Amino acid sequence: MPRQHRKRTKLAHVLKFVFLTAGAAAMGVALELFLVPNQMIDGGITGISIILAKLTGLPLGIFLFFINLPFLLLGFKQIGRTFAFSTLYGIAVLSVTTSLLHPVPAFTSEKLLALSFGGVLLGAGVGLVLRFGGSLDGTEIVAIIVSKKRRLSVGQIIMFINLFIFLAAGFVFGWDSAMYSVFTYYLATKVMDIVIEGLNESKSVTILSSEHEDISDAINERLGRGTTLIYAKGGYSKEDTLMVFCVVTRLELAKLRSIVQEIDPGAFIAIEPVYEVLGGNFQKKSIH
Repeated sequence: MPRQHRKRTKLAHVLKFVFLTAGAAAMGVALELFLVPNQMIDGGITGISIILAKLTGLPLGIFLFFINLPFLLLGFKQIGRTFAFSTLYGIAVLSVTTSLLHPVPAFTSEKLLALSFGGVLLGAGVGLVLRFGGSLDGTEIVAIIVSKKRRLSVGQIIMFINLFIFLAAGFVFGWDSAMYSVFTYYLATKVMDIVIEGLNESKSVTILSSEHEDISDAINERLGRGTTLIYAKGGYSKEDTLMVFCVVTRLELAKLRSIVQEIDPGAFIAIEPVYEVLGGNFQKKSIH
């Protein structure tokens, strides 16, 4: 491997580590200094953890870490080792951050300010972690698995789960807090949308490279996704070539980019949103 290529790969790993840390820490700040002191919750495992911390008096970080662990093991089998380790690191940073900040007084007791700043920080933090190949909540992993067995989208499953979580928050924190929480979740979702450039469950990826065979094989072997080689002809060069086409989930997109750039840093990559995938056996192969 050329020295310049090794430096580029090492820098990419360092940046990934930095942004995973920043994203998880931002979510911890949002929870402990804005949302939880004002009795607002997030959706998913985080919402469940906040409710349990309120009912038991135990630190929030304990629930965030241990409730997510079983779903992390599922993610290891379904999405791969890199995703699992990135998620484990992100959740560990999140848990430590909430524990360190728990004694710190809230920045504000004004509900609207807490909702606004907490929601933006929360969405930005989750978005950064997703963008760099990890996750901070096991709910999405469950949704991806269930969606393969039921005719429901990932978004529909997450919405269904969160409906019950926000209803539970109404009984624990009061209905005003539950309604504030819904708006917080909505704001965080929109910010996350901006950070990761779309909340679509799947992305179609077209790759143009002279190393198309190696890239296709690597996607099959390391990501567990099938690819299609499409014959094409250069409009300027008039040379025949092959394009690599595949469809991946948004959690797999960061790893796919890494695979392609590792093989051919100059490869042309076009990414498009896919709003629905039907047929074609859109299943992951086992990763060895």
